[in-house]
Amino acid sequence: MGNPYPTIRQVAVTAYTIPTDKPESDGTIEWNDTTLVLVDLKCGDIAALGYSYADSSAAFLAAHKLASQIVGQDPMAVPFIVSKLERSVRNAGRPGIASTAIAAIEAALWDLKARLLDVPLATLLGAYRREVVAYGSGGFTSYSIETLQEQLGKWSAQGFSAVKMKIGRHPDRDPERVKAARAAIGNTCELFVDANGAYMRKQAIAMAEAFAGQGVTWFEEPVTSDDLDGLCEISRRAPAGMRIAAGEYGYDITYFRRMVDRSSVDVLQSDATRCGVTAFLEAAALCDAAHIPFSAHTSPSLHVHLCCAAPNCMNLEYFHDHGRIEHMLFDGAPKPKDGMLSPDFASPGLGLDFKREDAAKFLVFAREATK
Repeated sequence: MGNPYPTIRQVAVTAYTIPTDKPESDGTIEWNDTTLVLVDLKCGDIAALGYSYADSSAAFLAAHKLASQIVGQDPMAVPFIVSKLERSVRNAGRPGIASTAIAAIEAALWDLKARLLDVPLATLLGAYRREVVAYGSGGFTSYSIETLQEQLGKWSAQGFSAVKMKIGRHPDRDPERVKAARAAIGNTCELFVDANGAYMRKQAIAMAEAFAGQGVTWFEEPVTSDDLDGLCEISRRAPAGMRIAAGEYGYDITYFRRMVDRSSVDVLQSDATRCGVTAFLEAAALCDAAHIPFSAHTSPSLHVHLCCAAPNCMNLEYFHDHGRIEHMLFDGAPKPKDGMLSPDFASPGLGLDFKREDAAKFLVFAREATK
């Protein structure tokens, strides 16, 4: 019996650069905009989409090097197509820009397969739960104390059980900012901090001890995530009850395996807009085998489906930039309710429709491949 599904006949790649609502910074970089790379696929009468957050050069690579390899392929053979794309970027450099380009395509491929089968992506992948714990994430180092307290306090009042703030740009001010955050969210909401690798090892350990007095229970990237020895040392010496988290810059399963094998973190993070859907779920399985909690980094409209299919996923980051963009540009983007996020189980695939007219003013790149 032949394949009842038509082949993929059209691939369109676009990129949109959206200004932030306020200047933003963390411990190591500053930014004023965020770029969404969007991939649209058509197969028969079915249209699907996937996305990543990356530089617009990822869209250029996806359109000029990868799109032609997707046209004419079997939409049911997602692992085959992804492996084909990964091999094709060997000499271009697999991690980084190439990975984010492939990740956007892979998300679209899974969305397409789910839509062809008329099931939500979480159902296709094997749903373990119907909702995921979300935590509000922002608190940028560029914010004033007043803005920091307003944002985190609002999330706490909306029912988030945890919120996260950025630290590390001005270490001497961090204890004061953390204390102000705690005052804004009260004593029942967990407080997470993220240094984005800005500290040195002993500095991070000293900061962890200081933050413990404000009930901080999550310390993300206290040092660069490439410093596995440093993460191991900080994990061993951190105050009881404070988890050390990292992993968001993993682009393949080997990266995650090294981090898990070294016991370098208490919580492993993964981002499917960087590593792709398959590697994200593989990382979750690694954590399951090693009895390590697993967490999704940003991109809530995509990750809510994947987290529902990952039994050991403890939470999902509801990042200010991405939550704002996804509600601005996608119909169907899930909204947190009492600190939980749930996919739309009544809609196939990701359950998203792109608002093209609303997005047109942000367009910075567009190209299409057809057969």
